[in-house]
Amino acid sequence: MSETLAPPTAVDLDACAAEPIRIPGGIQPHGALLVIDPKRLGRLQASANLAAFTGVTVEPGQSLLDIREASGLAQELRRWLSSGEPALLRTVSLGARQLQVQGHLTGQGVILEFEDPPRSEAETLEGLYPRLRNFLESIRAASDLSAIAEAAVREVRALTGFDRVMLYAFDEKGDGTVLAEDGDGVLPSYRGQRFPASDIPAQARELYRQNRIRLIPTADYVPCPLEPAMSPVDGKPLDLSQAALRSVSPVHLEYMRNMGTGSSMSVSILVEGRLWGLISGHSKAARQVNPQVRTACDILGQILSLQIEAREQADRTTDRLALKEVETDLLGRLALASTFQAGLVDNTDLWLGLTRAAGAAVVTEGGVRVAGLTPAPEEIRAIAQALHERGADVAALDSIAEVIPEAKAYAQLASGVLAVSISQLHPDFILWFRPELIRTIHWSGDPAKPMEAGSGRLHPRKSFEMWREQVRLRSTPWTDSEVASATGFRNSIQNLVLRRAEERAELTSRLEQTNKELESFSYSISHDLRAPFRHIVGYAELLSDRARDLDLTSKHYLQSIQDAALSAGRLVDDLLNFSQLGRMSIAKDRVDMGKLVAEVRRAMEPDLAGRQIDWTIGKLPVAYGDASMVRQVVHNLIENAVKYTGGKPHAEIVVTGEEQDNATVYTVRDNGVGFDMTYVGKLFGVFQRLHRQEDFEGTGIGLALCKRIVERHGGTISATSVLGEGTTFTFSLPKRPGGARKGEIPSA
Repeated sequence: MSETLAPPTAVDLDACAAEPIRIPGGIQPHGALLVIDPKRLGRLQASANLAAFTGVTVEPGQSLLDIREASGLAQELRRWLSSGEPALLRTVSLGARQLQVQGHLTGQGVILEFEDPPRSEAETLEGLYPRLRNFLESIRAASDLSAIAEAAVREVRALTGFDRVMLYAFDEKGDGTVLAEDGDGVLPSYRGQRFPASDIPAQARELYRQNRIRLIPTADYVPCPLEPAMSPVDGKPLDLSQAALRSVSPVHLEYMRNMGTGSSMSVSILVEGRLWGLISGHSKAARQVNPQVRTACDILGQILSLQIEAREQADRTTDRLALKEVETDLLGRLALASTFQAGLVDNTDLWLGLTRAAGAAVVTEGGVRVAGLTPAPEEIRAIAQALHERGADVAALDSIAEVIPEAKAYAQLASGVLAVSISQLHPDFILWFRPELIRTIHWSGDPAKPMEAGSGRLHPRKSFEMWREQVRLRSTPWTDSEVASATGFRNSIQNLVLRRAEERAELTSRLEQTNKELESFSYSISHDLRAPFRHIVGYAELLSDRARDLDLTSKHYLQSIQDAALSAGRLVDDLLNFSQLGRMSIAKDRVDMGKLVAEVRRAMEPDLAGRQIDWTIGKLPVAYGDASMVRQVVHNLIENAVKYTGGKPHAEIVVTGEEQDNATVYTVRDNGVGFDMTYVGKLFGVFQRLHRQEDFEGTGIGLALCKRIVERHGGTISATSVLGEGTTFTFSLPKRPGGARKGEIPSA
């Protein structure tokens, strides 16, 4: 048993493609051929057997109008040529003989083909019409394609009398599988077997597409040459592509003999312009089929083609509508999800059902999200990268291993992939996976040996014994509907992401405008309130000095007014500073952090009388930023450390700094009361407190101010703490870009 399918060699295929099957230079001898000038009806070329077959001699250049025995033919040709009809099929008299004549017009002249007439009334088109009508009715009632195919092969065998008639369809690779067969047992059966694409070269397939019917009454015929060999019109060999009598390739005749068939006929099945399949009739002995029967078979083939096309379109439409319902349902749910990636994972059944896959993944810069049976995330990224490098916008592969050999390792999980790109710049994809489907194919002969060399020319394969091949590393192929479903979904996802981006942009714009309005409001309110609060404090102090004989309760009231006004004033000052940050420009320069920390300590000394604080100030690297703003950050953090170590008999405050690649990092650490890290998310919010105001004074704006300053510099700030043991604040400032001036730190 073969494990892999080896393709035919390049030499074999090149030799097949080079064979001049359109211009063989001769015809099959069961008829005769004449080429005439369409204006004069004069002879241009003829087969060597013309006079013997028709009983009429036509000399080179002689017009049919000048030959008495051909006068009826000449008149018929005149009528046909003036009618504009594409082809001619008539029974005519040539001398004492009745013959069938077929004609078609080419650039090299009118090609006329003469064959024997029908032997009985039943073989005329009039006699065959009832059979065709009955066939049409039978396939209309057929339940599926298999029933249609069976009806077709039965009818063609009844019309032609061949020993065996097969119908086989081509797949996307060109291999043909026998779908239906009808025979009398004289020839072996090939039902269900597969013929390799190499049995029919590409140029032969194109001829099958252009000329729908071909007859070979005997595989042992000797070709009848054309005289002269070259067309007098253009000096080239006569193109017999549309000729029914065209002599066929010697390789094909040998193929027939190797197959045990003495005669054959084929009818092309064309669906949407492509060669979908063939009806092929064979007999062990010679078999003649007259033009009327062949025409009936051609009509049957066209009826069959239309039926297959209509059913395929209906099946695709039904399938596409079913998948569209899944897509609509999924998109509705994605619209409510925080991100489309999360929405896909939360709706696994719909995601997989979109292409009938066993697994799926979405790959973005943010990571890989998966559902169902899939390879590992790093393997999925490798697939996405390979597809991105190939420029694949949409890829439908039933064998990933053909693109990525390493995919053999996970074939049981994913042998096939359907992928759609969701980014033009990055390897971002939505992928669907199908597992390996191990199956056995029955070939009519070893497909790895389609041609054999010898005797100076190409020879076809000789063996047609069943050959079994086990196919691995392949999944069930993706259908056109599934690929269309994935593509449509990709477009919808892109529209969804774009719409959300537009919504975010609009929301951002509105938030920016609202923030500006709030900043303006805060600045106005805080600025206007500063003076009244200062007046309250001042007048309360004056009243206290003048009214010295007030009772203790009244003095307490006055002191409470002063304290409240001072606290409100500090709050207003902090609000004013916070609101001004959005309006102030940043003037960055080098900042001597050691000197700045020392100044902050000296400014606080009057308020630290009686406190025992152990200060540890490390060697602080130079910072790059706005000096006044950075001073505000350092002041607030040190003031915070002093405040929250107030209850400690021996306070410790440590200030350190270090240079990193692209930033300078500073820390302020204390051994104060600390806080519960559960609430660290609230720490830098405006008016957020993690301790009671009765225990620790403050406006609740200081840390929010620090965060805003640091972020405006492009840095970060964070805090860690252990309740009852202390807190550490860390903030970073980016280094000066493009290098430093003399005396400054270098830029990383």
